[in-house]
Order: sequence, then C-alpha cells, then structure tokens
Amino acid sequence: MTTDLLTRRGLLATGGAAVVAAASGLVVPARADGLAPTRSMRGGSNNYLPDAPIVSRIGGGGFWMTGTVRRAGDGAPLAGQRIQVWAHTTEGHERDRRSHGATLSDANGVFRLEMPQIVPAFGQAHGHLAYDGGEFETVFLRPVMSSARDTSLEAHFVLQPA
Repeated sequence: MTTDLLTRRGLLATGGAAVVAAASGLVVPARADGLAPTRSMRGGSNNYLPDAPIVSRIGGGGFWMTGTVRRAGDGAPLAGQRIQVWAHTTEGHERDRRSHGATLSDANGVFRLEMPQIVPAFGQAHGHLAYDGGEFETVFLRPVMSSARDTSLEAHFVLQPA
C-alpha cells in the first residue's frame, strides 16, 4: 500500500495554514525594523568646521572615504544626505580648512569622497565624518584605520529624524 503525499486534505490544510500566517503578519518581506541609529563617537567632532563646502575631491586625492547613509528603523537608503569629511593627511592637519570637504549620498545611500592619504595623529591614523544636514540628528564619527598604509576607510550612518 502506498501513501499519497499530495492529498486533497493535505493541500487544504497547508493552504489554510498559509492564509492564516499571512493574515496574522507572520509572513512578511525581509526588512530591518528596529535598526538603531548611529551614536556619535567620542572625539568625532574634534576640529569640526561647520558648513564645509561640497567638493568633488579634497586636495590631491589618492585615499577614499566611503560609506552608507540609512534611516533608523527601517534601514531605507537616504539619498542626498550631506556627509562632511576631514582628517590629518599628507597635505594638511585636520584643523585646516583645506582638509575639510563634504559630499552627498547617492540614490542608494552610498557616499564616496577622495582625499589625500590619512596619516597618524596622536598615534592613530583616523578620519572624521559628520552628518550635519539638519533633517536628521547630527552624528560625528571617528573611525580608526587598521593600518596607516590603508588607502580607504569606510563609515556607515544610520540616522534618526531630528
């Protein structure tokens, strides 16, 4: 005697369970509900200069500062958000106006800004970034490079509405 795995009763039970699960909200598309906002890092605002100009590159370039900008809660990418970047580089100190510049995130929430090579200051090679656009709470980041020879640094912002 063989057992028929696909019986009418089995189909009705499986279909009914799927309808109940969907109606109760158990079946939903993947999303990032509850994504916590990025908190400012200690030392992140050191030598911050408000209103740095939006630039295509800082100095002679050669080093890339990259990252993403997303909304807290659902993780949606945020386009057109102003990210300011500054650092101690081969061309200037982080307090020098010429070492500061800003860029905007693209449609996917991604930003990139080329700048001179970051060099150690106070023993650590690090960059400074700020979201300071006004629509969301200001966030200052100070990521440290794993090596002073790195030619890029990445930072990610999850922003909370102001």
